[in-house]
Amino acid sequence: MFPRIINILKSDSFFLFGARGAGKTSLLKILFPPPSSFWIDLLEARQERLFSDAPDRLSETLDKLRPLPEWVVIDEVQKVPRLLDVVHKEIESRQVKFALTGSSARKLRRGEANLLAGRAFVYHLYPLTARELGSAFDLEAVLKWGTLPRVMALDSDERRRLFLESYVDTYLREEVLIEQLVRNVVPFRKFLELAAQSNGAIINLSKIAADIGVDPKTVRSYFQILEDTLLGMFLPATGFSVRKQQLQAPKFYLFDLGVKNVLDGTVTKERLSSREAGMAFEHFIICEWHRLNSYFRFGYSFSYLRTKGGLEIDLVAEKPRSTPIFIEIKSTGDVQPHHLEHLKAVKSDRPKIRAVCLCQEPQGRLVDGIEIVNWRDGLREIFAGT
Repeated sequence: MFPRIINILKSDSFFLFGARGAGKTSLLKILFPPPSSFWIDLLEARQERLFSDAPDRLSETLDKLRPLPEWVVIDEVQKVPRLLDVVHKEIESRQVKFALTGSSARKLRRGEANLLAGRAFVYHLYPLTARELGSAFDLEAVLKWGTLPRVMALDSDERRRLFLESYVDTYLREEVLIEQLVRNVVPFRKFLELAAQSNGAIINLSKIAADIGVDPKTVRSYFQILEDTLLGMFLPATGFSVRKQQLQAPKFYLFDLGVKNVLDGTVTKERLSSREAGMAFEHFIICEWHRLNSYFRFGYSFSYLRTKGGLEIDLVAEKPRSTPIFIEIKSTGDVQPHHLEHLKAVKSDRPKIRAVCLCQEPQGRLVDGIEIVNWRDGLREIFAGT
């Protein structure tokens, strides 16, 4: 298993949310190995049935354990939301802590589940970062296959492709339906393909709605389902004021490049076009920022900038009392003046911003106040000290 950089404190109970296959169970088996910790796996049909029928069985089970374990791990707790009322009671009455994993906070909220406010921390686990992969990191492979832990452990492209196809079929399509997050199967399946095809582009709800035969409100709810189940993330338009009028619709990025490539058919291509490679690299960098920001709790909020006049900045990172960072992402190893035109335009309007071009040039340089930085060095410097 690759070492994970998420820092889970063992002082308090917690939720660990993440998409199926992100490595939640593997991580917790290292941190809280059975039998010293007591495990309940709600992906097992028998366990789910037992606790669904009688959530108080959890207290009865703990009554019989001698000695009482310090930690109880409940895997995929959203399968039995009512169990959280019992967890709450046990946290209050016994010296036992709970590690609760889930792939959907949405079902817990919709079921008005007890989310243990103030009694359990919340963490999120994502597919592997470049930092976690270390010497095993291969950019070309990552842009095609993504970084789900199981994918990275497979030893051939054929096995990777088959795993990702199975993941899409059995999880993205079927499990979301089993959890009753959507009612109509056919439009949602079509939507997943269109969401992948429009990955990284400004969302056009009306066009997607027309293509799959539903209304824009339904399409918006589909995107929200993907975000709530940690299968994707919105990138809103920035609120920064510039002279030209801004476009306000958000972009959307799926949580993993390999999953995206299977959904839109890119995975079958021998070679990506230069435009496709550039979009894949942008997707990768934005996922890296999002994951590192979450793990290290840096508190950045992210957005993009695009105006009707055609000015576009890929990523804007800001947090209170810090200089906002405007970032262009270029997959090239030789940044040219025309690659910097949009950053120059924004910097002339807001000279106090930090303007950065993340690319594949090996050596950093400064051009007209714009930092041209290798993406590895840029992420290392931004998240320094971690």
